[in-house]
Amino acid sequence: MKTQLLLAFVFSAFTAFAQITEYKVVTSVESIVPGGVGRSRIVENNQEVDYKEFTTTRVDGKDRNSKDVKRKGLKIDNLNETKLLNFYSVAGINFQNIASNDAIISSKLNDLSAEGWDLIHVVSGVESDSGETDGNGIFITRYIFKRIL
Repeated sequence: MKTQLLLAFVFSAFTAFAQITEYKVVTSVESIVPGGVGRSRIVENNQEVDYKEFTTTRVDGKDRNSKDVKRKGLKIDNLNETKLLNFYSVAGINFQNIASNDAIISSKLNDLSAEGWDLIHVVSGVESDSGETDGNGIFITRYIFKRIL
């Protein structure tokens, strides 16, 4: 019995160390542009990227990498865009639009949860309207997920 218990413990410890963690970031961008002119979306990338391809090392203000990192190569071509409604309509803040966006975002979060993703962190920020001469702004939220493979 002790041997079986010890083997079960060793096997559990081995599988715990053999697990691979995968992370995913999903971003919602909700427009704060009066009149419903802006664009609001949930954006999710669908392709693998190695950040090392776009990383350089600087020492004393000089680039020490031999490779030339171009900004053009940073853009990915494979992504999902889910349409959302803008926070503002012609009459001002539209609470029905906000509730509709909440329903769509909840649906997305529930879908990812069903796929085994755990929501581990949420980060949000606003670039808002700064007065009569600035009719632009966005509300951005990043949902960070992880799952064990």
